[in-house]
Amino acid sequence: MSKKPAIPEARALIINALKTKSCMKQDVYQRTVALFEVVKEVLQEIAADLGSAVVDHDKRLLVNFTDKGSTACELKVAGDVIIFHMHTNVFKLDQSHSYWKTSYLEEDELRGYFGVINMYNFLSDSFKYNRERDLGYLVARLLLNRENKFFVQGKRQLGFLYDDLPYNDPSRERIKAVLHSVLLYVLEFDLLAPPYDQVNQVTVSEMNELNANTLISTGKRLGFRFQSDMDDMS
Repeated sequence: MSKKPAIPEARALIINALKTKSCMKQDVYQRTVALFEVVKEVLQEIAADLGSAVVDHDKRLLVNFTDKGSTACELKVAGDVIIFHMHTNVFKLDQSHSYWKTSYLEEDELRGYFGVINMYNFLSDSFKYNRERDLGYLVARLLLNRENKFFVQGKRQLGFLYDDLPYNDPSRERIKAVLHSVLLYVLEFDLLAPPYDQVNQVTVSEMNELNANTLISTGKRLGFRFQSDMDDMS
């Protein structure tokens, strides 16, 4: 019969876990909170800069930043809205990720825990007309560890422009470059008309609801099959 572990041994393991992993998660969270404040400040700068650059060309080209509280903010650029959301939890990087094969994470597993800032793209009309069935897309997410190193996961260029984890420090200049890349990515891809056969029949009830903008879910297809393609976020 196997011998049950002694209570003092279990207590020691608990204390060790609290001193290491739990403290690490607190560090990651605090760093993520600080980084999100930087993101907000840089977004305000971007909004002011771009707004002043285009207003004389066309007053309809509005660029507005809105602070939504401690965990969210948004940047509205003409017909697009990018919502930035800081998750309040800390996540371990998926074990299948290639970073686990690098010396940086092999030397210290605790470097593989991250705070996350998600960036979602919506159409501004979706909120203007309260189209609750409209779709938004996760364009990118920024992940930060306890050593204040970050990388970005995203589609296409966003997945490899900022993927050098051990050397990516979140300076204001670096964060501004990330945000500019996200914004450019959003603006480069257009809203595509849904397939004709998908919208060629409506019920009387749906037509009566049309003025409430609930007939057809609208969302961008960002230049590729976002939901079903095999081009996963890196």
